[in-house]
Amino acid sequence: MTRRGRMNSALRIGIAGLGRLGRRHAQNLAQRVPNAELVAACSPVADELKWAQETLGVRKLYTEYTALLGDDDVDAVFVVTPTSLHPGQIIQALSAGKHVFCEKPLALELAECRRVEAEAAKHPRLKVMIGYGRRFDPSYSDAYAKIRAGLIGAPFLVRSQNLDMNDASGFFVRFAPTSGGIFLDCSVHDIDLARWFLGAPKPLRVFAAGTVAVHEGLREFGDVDNGVATCEFEGGKLACFYASRTMAHGHETSTEIFGTQGRLAIGANPRLNRVEISDAHGVRNECTPTFYERFEEAFLRETMEFVQAVHEDRPPALTLHDATEATRIGLALRESLRTRRAVEL
Repeated sequence: MTRRGRMNSALRIGIAGLGRLGRRHAQNLAQRVPNAELVAACSPVADELKWAQETLGVRKLYTEYTALLGDDDVDAVFVVTPTSLHPGQIIQALSAGKHVFCEKPLALELAECRRVEAEAAKHPRLKVMIGYGRRFDPSYSDAYAKIRAGLIGAPFLVRSQNLDMNDASGFFVRFAPTSGGIFLDCSVHDIDLARWFLGAPKPLRVFAAGTVAVHEGLREFGDVDNGVATCEFEGGKLACFYASRTMAHGHETSTEIFGTQGRLAIGANPRLNRVEISDAHGVRNECTPTFYERFEEAFLRETMEFVQAVHEDRPPALTLHDATEATRIGLALRESLRTRRAVEL
């Protein structure tokens, strides 16, 4: 069967990377996404491949990424590997004639982002999408629609924060050498949202500061566990970001968009569900423990968007240029944190 013929049926997908997030993507692809079939999995870890086979029924298992790309039954690949591998693996997939979905961020260096954009331009038939899933969260999508409809007038300021529950095991300290730093690892979602809500204005200047409040091991890598930043955009538009890895109560993502005629607030109460507890401690609700509980539906919806874009032969809703710009701002924030000076873009 030709590739074109297969596009009229389920999109056959191979996934590379079966860590914490990779398993979530694999479960969605295998069980919850219409018009998609998870046919192959790739990992250097034997237990991860065994999990894919026994839990999801994946038939084709590979330890080498090149072998996955050489499988003619794979139409598209999901790349859920360490960030340092993203650019090369995207380019390899495009060269092999595969559509590509890749987790954020696109790369750790701006030149690598642009190299991927240049390669994608050589393959206009193939779809490439980077996983900035918050755009597909129902609440964020609704806020965007309200802004486009003029509900709050002209938006001029976005204030957004990504706060993670403290991980006493220090997982992210071990991850620090390859994460790109707190702003590129955590705030890049907020950066993308700010650009989206403000109409993708040109960034002009950033300033960042941070502190090590709990995890001293981060100092070795020039990273922090709490960071704040501002970004000035063309036309007088602004964004403020706060990222933390040390929250006691759980994961919290919240965003405010200020306009000339009003304000929108998303996620002000990071509640796990609609249950309220009233007891000797007062009236309260439980909080989402991790980002995945908060954005489970967004992960599913972004995957569906990618599959639909391939089937309908149209560009995905989120472009490679969007991913490059989010990385460019994140890198500038990292440089500002390092130098303690504003950085011009």
